[in-house]
Amino acid sequence: MAALVEGQEAPRIKSFIRRIGRMTTAQRLALDSLWDKYCLNNEEKCDLVEVFGRRSTVILEIGFGNGESLVKTALANPDKDYIGIEVHKPGVGNLLAQLERLEVKNVRVFYHDAIEVLENCIPEHSLSAVHLFFPDPWHKRKHHKRRIVRPSFIKLIATKLEKGAYFHAATDWQHYAEHILKVLSESEEFVNQTADKAYSPRPDYRPLTKFEQRGLRLGHGVWDLIFKYSPK
Repeated sequence: MAALVEGQEAPRIKSFIRRIGRMTTAQRLALDSLWDKYCLNNEEKCDLVEVFGRRSTVILEIGFGNGESLVKTALANPDKDYIGIEVHKPGVGNLLAQLERLEVKNVRVFYHDAIEVLENCIPEHSLSAVHLFFPDPWHKRKHHKRRIVRPSFIKLIATKLEKGAYFHAATDWQHYAEHILKVLSESEEFVNQTADKAYSPRPDYRPLTKFEQRGLRLGHGVWDLIFKYSPK
């Protein structure tokens, strides 16, 4: 394979490796019994009003992990609707179990590749925000091409956001934070929401996870980047 020239983007490469992992009985039961109630079809365009039974603010979260933060956010904002995307099946099962136990009505789920969901399932300019919290940093240099944040991803996100909506990424890898900042800053359709055009303080709507709290206690940094969609 020929080497990429400076500034050239790699061809589409999946930003994840699907690992099934060990699944608990509760997670498996949730997947078997609650799939039709909360999960969306990844082969057709969504009618978001029909999906949620109302017209409201819709926020998309890519890579929700075990669903802990997504559930907290949805419970705190019952007037908003949330779509979560995840490729880790035990995490999906865990989220479904939480949604049912806590009677959360404003969350729906895709178990699929986020890029394909954005391309095929999300209507144009229908989202009020896209959240990308702690994506795989692919920290080895040879794997940087697998990072989900790249110019083509940002262009795709732009087609799904309403004017005035925002994209919020958070990472605990400084090099990835610098990469995300560079890609977003070079986009003509997004504007940094900080006065110094750098990183943002963590907003209240992004809850701290147990993993993040542990990292902070150990002195690890976390970088939030919030950019408003502002097409010219």
